Amino acid sequence: MTAKFLVRFALLVLVGLFSACGPAATAPTAEQYVEPAAPVYEQPAAEYQAAPAAAAEEGLSAQPPRSAPNDDPADDMFFQNYGVNPMVDVEDDNLSTFALDVDTGSYTLARRYVTDGNIPPKDAIRVEEFVNYFEQGYPYPPERRAFGIHIDGAPTPFGETERYEMMRVGIQGYAVPADERKDVSLTFVIDVSGSMDMENRLELVKRSLELLVEQLGRRDQVSIVVYGSQARVVLEPTRGDDQRTILRAIRSLQPEGSTNAEAGLRLGYKMASRAFNSEVINRVVLCSDGVANVGKTGAGSIWDEIEHHASKGITLTSIGFGMGNYNDVLMEQLADNGDGFYAYVDDINEAER
Repeated sequence: MTAKFLVRFALLVLVGLFSACGPAATAPTAEQYVEPAAPVYEQPAAEYQAAPAAAAEEGLSAQPPRSAPNDDPADDMFFQNYGVNPMVDVEDDNLSTFALDVDTGSYTLARRYVTDGNIPPKDAIRVEEFVNYFEQGYPYPPERRAFGIHIDGAPTPFGETERYEMMRVGIQGYAVPADERKDVSLTFVIDVSGSMDMENRLELVKRSLELLVEQLGRRDQVSIVVYGSQARVVLEPTRGDDQRTILRAIRSLQPEGSTNAEAGLRLGYKMASRAFNSEVINRVVLCSDGVANVGKTGAGSIWDEIEHHASKGITLTSIGFGMGNYNDVLMEQLADNGDGFYAYVDDINEAER
């Protein structure tokens, strides 16, 4: 539970000793951090097509990569090109501000491409999410201290190596013991539309949630909302130790209809607001392939509501499932604006992690 839904506090930043990396194409400028409006992905509903049969038959277990790249990669995979950070001389600007980001979705998506014998598109690669995925081996801070800072450096392998050095600044948060973790109120918003009717989508969601149930305590609380053509409540707020009721709701999930993601999220936030407890962690968890073909299909249609709830203490975590007909852009943007994080589950081993 703690490894899955409690945010791990880890950050790697590269700072040139003689030249600093400037802000990313979507990052704020120096001096003051202001959250930018992330690009909104608007895709006409008609352009979403069902994944090919080969993708639908994709199994859960990882297969050895093929000897050569696959000439028939997954179709309808949507990514965003955010550009490349420029080099900025510190004489011109000696301050860079970075927002903490613990997303890992880019790494597991790329891993899935390689496992299937495909080369990931360059737009699918976000280096910081590769870094976030792996434990950096930093020592934990002394007991009860919030975090520790670790710094090292070396000549950069990029560009003019005689001039530039690379410095790593690592931040390691305090490890909260399992018996001391804060209680949670989780509202799952689960996509049960026709596009999720695959073993590596809805069935993997169900198996992943069954693993989670084993980690819940009596002071935790779980709600479940599903959406296809319409949204509906499957599980009212239920105590974490009522595993039989929670498992019955999870195992009842079946694919149905089109994909009205907006309706699902709105109902999910309504449920989370009803179950809100200021003494616990309140989180909406979206499980989906990111495809929306009914109602408004872009993140912008529900942007304000997501940000409003995040400001009130209800954050949004988005967890992606499936290859082919998958919208990485929407899943990542929703989590960013919900003050949460984005992960991608490619098999049951990743769910266990």
